[in-house]
Amino acid sequence: MKTAIVYASSHGTTEKVVGIIAEKLSADEVVVFNLKDHTNISVESFDKVIIGGSIHAGKMQKAVRDFVEKQNKTLIVKSLGLFVCGMEPNPEKQISELESAFPSELRQKSIVNAFVGGEFLFEKMNFIQKMIIKKIAHTDKSVSALQQQTIENFISLMQS
Repeated sequence: MKTAIVYASSHGTTEKVVGIIAEKLSADEVVVFNLKDHTNISVESFDKVIIGGSIHAGKMQKAVRDFVEKQNKTLIVKSLGLFVCGMEPNPEKQISELESAFPSELRQKSIVNAFVGGEFLFEKMNFIQKMIIKKIAHTDKSVSALQQQTIENFISLMQS
C-alpha cells in the first residue's frame, strides 16, 4: 500500500504527529508532504491519504483547506484519515473544530477522524501569539496535551 500524508504545521506539533504516524505505518510506503514546501501535490497514485493540520482561532490552516478543496474529487475515492491538532479542552468543542476543519462528505467517507490534542510551544511563538495564549489559556509556559492513545487508535484504524 502507498500512503500520502499531507499536512501543515505552524509551530511543529502537527509535524510531530505526522512523524509518529509515518513511523508506525512503516509497513506501507509512506510519502510525507508538508504543504509549506509542496504546493502542487497530486495524490492520484496513492491508496491511502492522511491529512492533518492544526486549529488556530477555531480554523484549520488555509493551506490545508485549499488542498482539500482542490483535491476533493480525488480524496473522496481514497482510503482517508483526517486529524487536527488543537488545545481545546472541551470534547464537544473538539468535535466541532474537527467538523469545521474538513468538509462533511470527506469526514463521512474517511476511515478515521481524530482530534489528537496539541501543544503550546512558547519558544516557537511570536510576541503576539504569546500574548494571546497567555490571555486565553492563562499560561506562559510550553504545554503538551497530545493524546497519545488517540494517535495510536488513528494509526491502528489506518492500518486496517
